[in-house]
Amino acid sequence: MGSQQQTSFAPDVQVRENGLRIGAIGAGMIMADVHLEAYRQAGFPVVAIASRTPSRAQALAERYGIPTVHDDPLALIADTDVEIVDIAFPPDQQPALIRAALAQEHVKGILAQKPLALTLDEAIALRDEAAAAGKVLSVNQNMRFDQSIRVLSQILEAGELGEVVFATINMHAIPHWQGFLEDYDRLTLANMSVHHLDALRFLFGEPDEIYTVTRTDPRTTFAHEDGIVVSTLRFPSGVLAMSVEDVWSGPREEGYDSDAGITWRVEGTHGVAKGTIGWPTGDPSTLTYASTKATDGQWVTPDWDTHWFPHAFIGVMEQLQYAIASGTEPELTVADNVRTIALIEAGYRSIRENRPVRVAEIPV
Repeated sequence: MGSQQQTSFAPDVQVRENGLRIGAIGAGMIMADVHLEAYRQAGFPVVAIASRTPSRAQALAERYGIPTVHDDPLALIADTDVEIVDIAFPPDQQPALIRAALAQEHVKGILAQKPLALTLDEAIALRDEAAAAGKVLSVNQNMRFDQSIRVLSQILEAGELGEVVFATINMHAIPHWQGFLEDYDRLTLANMSVHHLDALRFLFGEPDEIYTVTRTDPRTTFAHEDGIVVSTLRFPSGVLAMSVEDVWSGPREEGYDSDAGITWRVEGTHGVAKGTIGWPTGDPSTLTYASTKATDGQWVTPDWDTHWFPHAFIGVMEQLQYAIASGTEPELTVADNVRTIALIEAGYRSIRENRPVRVAEIPV
């Protein structure tokens, strides 16, 4: 029974559409090594690139065979050869670029980074402006396309774990903190927990409440408030979930044998699934599970050779390409992302007021 289950999983998406022309804004690590590499592998046509640093954009154009380099992002957005604008820019600058793209008749879709905006009000405004413009605005919540999270969602949908009781995501790893984050009044919850809280929404639906606690972290060098973050969520189904972000995990000295990583676990009445996210190790994400309903209580470990970075980003762009080509709603809608931002806003209110906050207190 276990082997039959193992072969039925789909850890990666099938590319149904790859014909819409992409203009890439940004030339940092996430664009250089993840977006553009994913698009190269999937055959998505990138026709133009722009960055705050033109020389870096030129280097990426040469690396990936991108035919046009623009001096600035607004020139790229005005390029009538561009059908999808893919933005990898700081969140304080992203709304202006989104609005510029919404105003261009030739632009059919926009892929924005998370957080979509620095405030919930701004995110709601962008959602409504995109709807009024008749444009497809999607947000790059790429953890939903991580292979282990995708397979977990398939196991849950099939009911193989029974009634879900408890779920955890534990991050003890040091992300690539962009320098611009040091100037914001929000750090870990808005910029890192956003992955995990969105994944929990994807897996279990809309939570009723969130209780978030935090502390500053003495292992970093710049001022901040939400350093280490722990959020507990309650769902209408009864599921209790916890998300932990320890983003300066362990000593950072050279030669320290770090055990940095991201793990997750879901417990149900008929089984348990657990796994790892393959960043920052560079390995594929993993999943193993045992179910009294589906695996005779034995541990089954599906495997794959694709990675969260870059292969999950194929799925993110593919869902946008397909939505535009088919005239259907994307999997990652801006309206859905606004609900993730509302959950984050509820988390910040919980920190300020030191209490559980019902998500319904945050109108969207």
